[in-house]
Amino acid sequence: MSHERESIAQTLVADGKGILAADETVPTLTRRFDTLGIQSTEQSRRTYREMLFTAPGAAEFISGVILQDETIRQQSSGDTPLAQVLSNQGILPGIKVDTGAKPLAGSPGETVTEGLDGLRDRLSEYHGMGARFAKWRAVIHITDTLPSHACVTANVHALARYAALCQEQSLVPIVEPEVLMDGPHSIERCEQVTGLVLHAVFRALFEQGVAPEGMLLKPNMVIAGKECSRQAAVEEVATATLRCLRRHVPAAVPGIVFLSGGQNARLATAHLNAINRLPGPKPWKISFSYGRALQDPALEAWHGRDENLAAGRRAFSHRARANGAASVGKYTDEMEAAPRDADDPPHRRDWRDD
Repeated sequence: MSHERESIAQTLVADGKGILAADETVPTLTRRFDTLGIQSTEQSRRTYREMLFTAPGAAEFISGVILQDETIRQQSSGDTPLAQVLSNQGILPGIKVDTGAKPLAGSPGETVTEGLDGLRDRLSEYHGMGARFAKWRAVIHITDTLPSHACVTANVHALARYAALCQEQSLVPIVEPEVLMDGPHSIERCEQVTGLVLHAVFRALFEQGVAPEGMLLKPNMVIAGKECSRQAAVEEVATATLRCLRRHVPAAVPGIVFLSGGQNARLATAHLNAINRLPGPKPWKISFSYGRALQDPALEAWHGRDENLAAGRRAFSHRARANGAASVGKYTDEMEAAPRDADDPPHRRDWRDD
């Protein structure tokens, strides 16, 4: 079974491919729909997800999709389970299994992610529904005094217990400790906190017997807070991020798949590309597990209208292709030309011909 987990983890970070995070909860996706005046119903959410999952050529750049409980239980418009729609294209279905960040007792302004109760049985059910990997997100707030030791300890312990249960149930855990961009903190403060958190994460994983070869890490990039007066240049973000990862992530981990964390679509791609272009050793594959940075252009193009489904698929395929290139350091500004027509999928990896 351990060999199977290692194979799945390596498949998820195959050259030129990354992961689509389509695991927004119903309230979160509803807020995004509301912004564009789209009515959020089970039907409209299914239509939106199916649009992404069936974008022409997407399977060339997307290795896996993280689903949410509602989505993994839904059928496509052709009455095929959405998880099977993905697997039929060679895309691995995954599942978000945490139940969200809740206020941490005794630590004002901090949260702990819940969802361990009954998790073993839920993982077994999801595996039976086709899921081959899972995701759990811990949320870490930065201030001059936060995170507290209590917050870091509680969250990494939960991440490690989740990961151990996943491996027991033959699922690859994606471990996501997100140090938030919210706030005025500097890039230096972000690097300090991210390093502290990653160190704690891998110590907790070791203590819970989690095999690093059968997991993936989904971290934030080292980046200045949104309200910081000095925003770091792309190369500075890349250098600080890779330095932090080299110091704290074991070489046995097959891959690092970044979250976009509120970056706009093109900046998230540029940062990933810059990290992959840096010289020096990178013992893990470095790719993406983006949500909004992959979805936002497609959501805007679709706008909830059936006549725009082709435009939405085209916008998604375009961003998937750009990030696939960035995951091997081959992204260029020229790739941001107008997306191709939906009937002209990006099958040919021209960025590989270099």
